[in-house]
Amino acid sequence: MYAPERQQEILRLARDGGRVDVVSLAEEFQVTAETIRRDLKALDRAGLLRRVHGGAIPAGRLDFEPDLAERESTAADEKDRLAKAAVAELPSEGTLILDAGSTVARLAAGIPLEASLTVVTHSLPIAARLADHPGIQLHLVGGRVRHRTRAAVDAWALRAYGEIRADVLFVAANGFSADHGLTTPDLAEAAVKRAAVAAARRVVLLADSSKYGQEHFARFGDLSDVDLLITDSGLSPEGAADIERGGTEVVRA
Repeated sequence: MYAPERQQEILRLARDGGRVDVVSLAEEFQVTAETIRRDLKALDRAGLLRRVHGGAIPAGRLDFEPDLAERESTAADEKDRLAKAAVAELPSEGTLILDAGSTVARLAAGIPLEASLTVVTHSLPIAARLADHPGIQLHLVGGRVRHRTRAAVDAWALRAYGEIRADVLFVAANGFSADHGLTTPDLAEAAVKRAAVAAARRVVLLADSSKYGQEHFARFGDLSDVDLLITDSGLSPEGAADIERGGTEVVRA
């Protein structure tokens, strides 16, 4: 296959799937990772793709947002490792805020039965997982529910987070970087995440490495707002060191 043919196919895959990654493309086309990087660079220069850490997304897709089912199935093994590492960060007692997100939902499912915690969440799926937990006092934040994420947003949710102070927030992001901070595609969700960050004494970000370097439409904070980043080994030691220089501890699960 000639380079223009391969690049056309890469562009199709990116538009169909929302993003492509270097490793998978190299395997699919039986070429080196460096060849794929050159293809992505050429497509980026042409304005057809935008390069992100480990791959690329279609140009103009800063508002791209996969639905809940797709999030649950993407990078499932990495998310399970992140959730397991996050369980180790749970306080022995106190109050948690659990943000909406597929990795945070895995954390919720992994909270030990013997735990005795107060949990506040604006995520319907997370609330459903914890409703029958014997040791949890559950508080569900209300508001308009976004169909794509099943998360409550807008004034009711913002008011609720403005009235509490929690020990730890476990927060999700669609993209994170030292330059652009924490981002997500939707302005309403970004506002709720920002309010949750302000309501917590400690902030733990759960984000797999594919989100490193990604930038989305709505910004809700800086990496300096995060006390601990739990990610996977796909984040390079150099990337982790860059983040830690900004004051955020990094765990690569």
